[in-house]
Amino acid sequence: MEQFDVLVIGAGVVGSAIARELTRFKLKIGVLEKNLDVCCETSGRNSAVVHGGFAYDEGSLKARLCVEGNQEMAKLSKDLDFPFLRCGKVLVGSTKEDLATLKHTIAQGEKNKATGLTLISKEELHQLVPAAVGEFAMYSKNSGILDPFGYTIALAENAAQNGARYFFDHEVTSILRQDSSYQITTTHGIFRTRWVINSAGLGCGKISDLLGIHGYRVIGSKGDYIILDRRTGCKLPMPIYPVPSNTYMGIHVTNTTDGNVIIGPNAETVTDFSYYGVPQTNMDYLAKSASQIWPHIHRADYIRNYSGILPKWVDENGVIQDFKIEIRPELAPNAVNLVGIESPGLTAAVPIGRMVAEMMQEYESFSYNPAFQPKRNGILRFEQQDDETKARLIAQNPDYGEIICRCEKVSKAEILQAIHNPLGVSTVTGIKYRTRSMMGRCQGGYCQMRITKLMEEELGIHPQDLRYAHKNSWMFTGTIRKEG
Repeated sequence: MEQFDVLVIGAGVVGSAIARELTRFKLKIGVLEKNLDVCCETSGRNSAVVHGGFAYDEGSLKARLCVEGNQEMAKLSKDLDFPFLRCGKVLVGSTKEDLATLKHTIAQGEKNKATGLTLISKEELHQLVPAAVGEFAMYSKNSGILDPFGYTIALAENAAQNGARYFFDHEVTSILRQDSSYQITTTHGIFRTRWVINSAGLGCGKISDLLGIHGYRVIGSKGDYIILDRRTGCKLPMPIYPVPSNTYMGIHVTNTTDGNVIIGPNAETVTDFSYYGVPQTNMDYLAKSASQIWPHIHRADYIRNYSGILPKWVDENGVIQDFKIEIRPELAPNAVNLVGIESPGLTAAVPIGRMVAEMMQEYESFSYNPAFQPKRNGILRFEQQDDETKARLIAQNPDYGEIICRCEKVSKAEILQAIHNPLGVSTVTGIKYRTRSMMGRCQGGYCQMRITKLMEEELGIHPQDLRYAHKNSWMFTGTIRKEG
């Protein structure tokens, strides 16, 4: 039974940000994740928007941590080498009621110390986003977009680079307090730790109960999305939102860092946190609603759909609550409990990690790690290089000259780097999210089998042991015909 100083439960964007922040200190850190990779649930199933901080109640953790995260995202992107674009965002309106709401939103944002919020005319709106439909808008200059997979992977790899160890396929089944430490039982082993951090996302209620901190009601808010082909991206320079309600930002249209367009989400309360299906009726509703603010949604451009579930902490009346980040020494000494970390958790992840570390040090003094390295290099995107650089790369490594994914123009060299990733992930989606292969128009129709063949050869995996994303998502169950 291995002993740790800190075990983080959950390897989403917040859990990985916490692990990275704690590697600044001389601590033995482990991260327990029930899935086979980081970013398999809420962290990778969202709109990928870096929020400005104007949509949350004054004085809330959501507001403060979101504004902090927004302000430092550009530096994080540079340090950790993940795609981020501060492109701005508009909230469009047409009625007197819409105008009053947007004025209130700006005032609330300014109280939250969000900056770059202005009310703009129809003419100014169309200068920013020619295709937007609205009589006026609120422009949030400092909002942006990022690659949620790239961001989470970057945080996790930097945490691992600084000594944190990731344990995938390790779902926590029990937590027992013994003397001055915890015994944590998982599906693949037992661990001991002085500190435990509940960053389990959709599982936060379960882990809170296992810690002995009861009483939190966590519901799921499921949102569906449609992904449009990259040829639509030139028509959308920034996200377009409708005027928000008190609890819901509405069905919006979002550009991505790779040039696609995302439509959604709707919002449906669910109790099943594992179902991600997208009914056709929901897709039709998304397209019809979003067309009212951006009339360029056509079935011919649909390439994929997906959904995500936000863990919302609600009170006895069903009212959505603020982030809960707490230490309850009378119930669970040396445990940090995070509940209801939903949107804007993606934007706020690093400030949340910093807050957790500061809270822990109110109970124990940590020594700084002089070897901490805050920077990390990702996989170089061959297609984004100029011709001279491409020629030099191919001369150094001929694998750059072989394109595996034709839609996204991903080279064999990039695929091989992803296969041998620092976290040891060996799923097909692990390669997909690290390279963008299989994300283009054909959705892997051309390259998927070539990628799985490379995985088999490089990792020595038998074809029938290769998984797409999750534990039981087997790629192959047998042979169709024998060769020769």
